[in-house]
Amino acid sequence: MYQIATWNVNSIRVRAEHVATWLKKNPVDVLALQEIKVPSDKFPIEQFEEMGYHVAVSGQPTYNGVAVLSKQPQDAVSMITDFPGFDDVQRRVLGVKVDDIFILDLYVPNGSEVGSEKYAYKLEWLKHLYNYLNVLMTQESKIVVLGDFNIAPRDQDVYDPVAWEGKILVSPEERAALQAIIDLGFIDSYEAKPAGATVFSWWDYRMAGFRRDLGMRIDHVLVSKALESRIDNCFIDREPRGWERPSDHAPVILTI
Repeated sequence: MYQIATWNVNSIRVRAEHVATWLKKNPVDVLALQEIKVPSDKFPIEQFEEMGYHVAVSGQPTYNGVAVLSKQPQDAVSMITDFPGFDDVQRRVLGVKVDDIFILDLYVPNGSEVGSEKYAYKLEWLKHLYNYLNVLMTQESKIVVLGDFNIAPRDQDVYDPVAWEGKILVSPEERAALQAIIDLGFIDSYEAKPAGATVFSWWDYRMAGFRRDLGMRIDHVLVSKALESRIDNCFIDREPRGWERPSDHAPVILTI
């Protein structure tokens, strides 16, 4: 079995030990991280290299930032940190090829609120993601697109869909943008797993969100159709969300 995971850690400075502890218990083959919130040269690369991982980082101070840890070497030639033709100072994209699978680690903009400038930026960003994937799929067959998408695709992915109707993370435009990406030829691996109750991947720090299970499923692992038959399971590990000083997100793990 081969495992690929994603986790928005909400600051690697604060949670490097959380990541190390989790990896010791869950030695996945690939781990994509989001919101590392440090410049690339401040990421604790040596700590994870000592654990047997190769590390690629695209970081920036204070905000955003993504990283990929993998047991196998990463092909530096195919690495990308930006969408072609999109001049964006925010570090939200990291694509690397590991073994024969192209891994695209994403931290999709939150969008703040529907109708805001940040919302417009989010939709524009998603258009560039769509355009990039449309081309990538002519070049690669085995692709995994994963990360914090900041979009709950279905009503069952929201603890209270009535209260959230039309709001950020669930607006029709955001859901349509995600669906357009899936329609290029991707599978939401969580939806493809054996049927069961939806487990959320993010819970607000406020209002005792985790204890009351007031969450959303906004962290996703999409796989190209060339990998669909190899999906064994996809699950969300709630345990780290209950640790002291946790990230507000939980890891999502794909097993193929």
